[in-house]
Amino acid sequence: MATLTLIGKPDCHLCDVASEIIDAVVAELPDAAAERIEIVESSIQDDPALYELWWEKIPVVLIDGELHAHWRLSPDRLRHALEEAIRADESTLQEETR
Repeated sequence: MATLTLIGKPDCHLCDVASEIIDAVVAELPDAAAERIEIVESSIQDDPALYELWWEKIPVVLIDGELHAHWRLSPDRLRHALEEAIRADESTLQEETR
């Protein structure tokens, strides 16, 4: 399973836009792929460590813990990165079952 994390805060316009892009991109993926993506939303207001790391860059999107984007999110770039993450996850699962 691939994990996509959106770090933002309430009443953040760019965070709302990023969330909408994430929802749209995941909805466009085939069901089998979309089911392999876990979406986690975190707020810098709830976590001092996240605030310290990201307060001036929100919204921040991580894929499997790695920085994908901050401030602005490209739907095409996100789609490509999620497809790559899903393929990598599938490869790992196939190797583990051998």
